[in-house]
Amino acid sequence: MTTGRLTLPVEQGMDEVVTALIERLGADAVRNSDGTELPEIVHDLAARIYATYFVGRGDQDWALSHPDQTTRLYLMSSRTAALDDQPLALRVIDGYFELQVCPDTDCDIVRWWQVIDRTSGRTLDPEEWRLSGADADAILTITAPEVGHVYTVDFLARQLWDPTQMYNYLTNNWADDPTRSREQPFDARYPETWTHIQESLSTWLKENPDVDVVRFTTFFYHFTLVFSDQEREGFVDWFGYSASVSVPALEDFEREMGYAPKPEDFVDQGYYNSSFRVPSQVFLDWIDFQHRFVTGHVRQLVDQVHGAGKEAMMFLGDNWIGTEPYGPLFASTGLDAVVGSVGSAATCRMIADIPGVRYTEGRFLPYFFPDVFRPGGDPVAEANESWLSARRAIVRSPLDRIGYGGYLSVATQFPEFIDRVEQIVDEFRSIHEQGGSQAPATADFEVGVLNCWGRLRSWQTHMVAHALWYRGAYSYLGALESLAGLPFKVRFLNFDDIAGGVPDSVGVLVNAGGFGTAFSGGQRWADPTTQAVVRQFVAAGGGLIGIGDPSAHLSQGAFFQLSDVFGLDREIGWSLSSDRYLTQPVDHPIAADLPQQFDTGESTPGIVPLADDLLVLRTDAAGSITLAAHPYGRGRAVYMAGLPWSVDNNRLLHRALNWAATGGAELGGYYAVDPRVEVAHYPSTGRVFAYSLVDQPVATVVNGPDCEWPIELSAAGSVWLS
Repeated sequence: MTTGRLTLPVEQGMDEVVTALIERLGADAVRNSDGTELPEIVHDLAARIYATYFVGRGDQDWALSHPDQTTRLYLMSSRTAALDDQPLALRVIDGYFELQVCPDTDCDIVRWWQVIDRTSGRTLDPEEWRLSGADADAILTITAPEVGHVYTVDFLARQLWDPTQMYNYLTNNWADDPTRSREQPFDARYPETWTHIQESLSTWLKENPDVDVVRFTTFFYHFTLVFSDQEREGFVDWFGYSASVSVPALEDFEREMGYAPKPEDFVDQGYYNSSFRVPSQVFLDWIDFQHRFVTGHVRQLVDQVHGAGKEAMMFLGDNWIGTEPYGPLFASTGLDAVVGSVGSAATCRMIADIPGVRYTEGRFLPYFFPDVFRPGGDPVAEANESWLSARRAIVRSPLDRIGYGGYLSVATQFPEFIDRVEQIVDEFRSIHEQGGSQAPATADFEVGVLNCWGRLRSWQTHMVAHALWYRGAYSYLGALESLAGLPFKVRFLNFDDIAGGVPDSVGVLVNAGGFGTAFSGGQRWADPTTQAVVRQFVAAGGGLIGIGDPSAHLSQGAFFQLSDVFGLDREIGWSLSSDRYLTQPVDHPIAADLPQQFDTGESTPGIVPLADDLLVLRTDAAGSITLAAHPYGRGRAVYMAGLPWSVDNNRLLHRALNWAATGGAELGGYYAVDPRVEVAHYPSTGRVFAYSLVDQPVATVVNGPDCEWPIELSAAGSVWLS
């Protein structure tokens, strides 16, 4: 066993256990977690000390004494119908968890609230409504509503309870602990609070001289997480900016940008600018605006940390909004490292590929909380699932470090879990040592993922957080999950990036997503230049892979604007009178390893043929095309009705990318015959790494340009070959 590259959570009252585990696992760093304190013994161990630091919460004295400087968010009231001509009264806070949020009735409500007739879309004049009561008792009355119309109010709300602390509080039953309080967040936009934040950090640094790494968790603005009156999640968007608003911020935005945003610009009809929405220019401007503020103020905190001789690390979670690790200013923060939760290959790449920091660290699952570590729980199975998916990404883009979080006391009650952690950590170190800390060989072309977000949301499409996905999105997230571990360089592009042509390094474009979403492109496909650029790219020899509703924008008699490139289109009922003749599915090299039953997840119905030279490879029971290939000029296009993650779909995408780029579907280089095993070749060390994708034994053959190895892998196993 080697040592290092591991961060272990520790807590008070476990000195002997902590000492033994650090030695056994070879941990070179220890950390506290939300709700735990570092034991005195850590100062006597040969380990670096991480200390969690909260910038925008945790100081209840300040929060409670400055209620006007707590963080705000924009919310929309429940849709309420006027069923008669009497005044319509809306209880503003109905439907929300009143311990978390409260209407801000102290602000200038005429300016910062907006009442909308959702039936007509008209904003009501202030003379048409009145507010009575304050805070949670606020009642908004529309004096003369139109009968049969539905109304809402977009209102500014105060955050009374930090969402992450609330989750931890409820999960761990902290209500029974008199030392625990419901932490109220405060906003760095207020000069007085910002000065207090800086002074508090300065004091903390002096009082904690032995801390080596300040683990900021995180900075100023929490992602959008609002609970319902049923005390469960009502709206969650890990990319949401709805909780980054305040009166000072709105006023600063108007001064900087030259126009005033409206409440509806944030509420967005109740969609809250979800990352699935094609982003409005106002929302993009707000992201840029907050990115400038957040990164500039983070830099000041990082300078304080560096001045004290310590490193600054950011946790990619909680209050990460505005930092934008793939944004243009992130590197200017001076942060030394980023750590984030790893729940999949895609989330692992999201962390590992972040530019501008010296090292990256992945916090592995399961988190040491009693929701998993309980009678009947199976933390070993969760650890295996996490490692199997993360290992693929680590091979392609190595994290520098891994770690865990939570209560060590609950994890040590499961000795078989500690045994598994020991094996995982050793294998992680071996990937670095045997591979020379280098990325393995890849294809000689890039894969360009085309959507409305581009680089800003690298490895973050179709996600909620920590590998969670929405229903209706997993059929596309599988493509990202596959790409995270396949031997290709991946580049995320938005539509502006290709306005002058597809970059020369890109061999294949991938456009995946549902109709009207930011990930398929929505109305961006109405641009003739965009269509022409992609057509010319494919006709000149490039490749295009479409999944779900690629290039979907209903216009000029086509649903897929690139239907000629794909050789097919989606029937929505308008052209049923046109005859289509579906040919029998044929064999094709890209489907060489694919079972006859192609799993397309929720799939995309109504896909019909257009081109005579379309190669139909799979159809569903209703006769809709689910997999097809089409030559176009000197290039090639592949259509898939959906691609949830599976080992078979992973192999299909691997072959399809090669065929779309080169015309050959061979895997090339080093590969395993069985798609349940992936292979990486390290030219710098001459080593080949074969690793299983499943938690069961696999026997297969690894093929190379001039060699082959029969191998047998245990469940979740791996082997190094020379």
